[in-house]
Amino acid sequence: MKIKKEYTFSNNKQIWRLLPSETGKLVIEERDPEAKEVFFSCIEINSGNKIFNKLFIEEKFWIGIEKIYKNTIFFHRFRKPDMPGHIGIIAFDILSKNILWRNDDYIFLFIYNDELYCFKERFEGRNYFKLNYKTGELLENVGENAVEISTLREKILDEENPEGYYFTKQFFPETEGNEKVKKFLFEERNQNLISGKIDYILLQNLLFFSFHQIQPSGDEMKNIFKAVDIDKGKVIFEEELNRGVKNFVPDSFFIKDDLLFLLKEKTELLVCSIKK
Repeated sequence: MKIKKEYTFSNNKQIWRLLPSETGKLVIEERDPEAKEVFFSCIEINSGNKIFNKLFIEEKFWIGIEKIYKNTIFFHRFRKPDMPGHIGIIAFDILSKNILWRNDDYIFLFIYNDELYCFKERFEGRNYFKLNYKTGELLENVGENAVEISTLREKILDEENPEGYYFTKQFFPETEGNEKVKKFLFEERNQNLISGKIDYILLQNLLFFSFHQIQPSGDEMKNIFKAVDIDKGKVIFEEELNRGVKNFVPDSFFIKDDLLFLLKEKTELLVCSIKK
């Protein structure tokens, strides 16, 4: 097995979220907390080719993404700068780079079978609606049936499992069922002055993991990623993701099919191929 660096992405802004789509796209949300600016970029996940870069949607900072469905991004605004509640739906087409429709009153819930479920807040409760996800056209006023909505939402959560995606889990020696993983990571922790948790993904005989190593000064850490052939006990790839950090950096990598995605220094995305 071999891991090869394929491409990088960086606008020298803090990467806030990485949102893969089911159509082979990766949407990157970047924020500048001091300037209070947010930008969105989209690349082809396999090549890194840019579809759009540093997109600005109306509001400079108080806007976010609810979901990416097929080739449509659903944005939301925040009710107030100091309140996390969402309000409004803005449907943006990735391919045409145009806003398809918007509604400032609805609040997004989920999409099921090409139908977008949302609601409006009322004094006495919520009123639910079903929309055409492409046009925003009202398909049905569902009313106040919260039980029906909750049941459907749980069904969707059970069914949602992005095909080909692998995300990290935390290593717990006392509950780890794979003895090779347990032995290797236990020894790694003892040898490297590791602080905090170890996040890992096991794919066949390849163990991918990241950890924070305490530096000689004692008040800083390095965030390190390694890929290991666990059968041979051989490190086949290593990358320093963050240097001089004082706080733990979560969720620094994931895998899609044969591509490895690494987040470096909070501002750079490094994508590598995993070849047999």
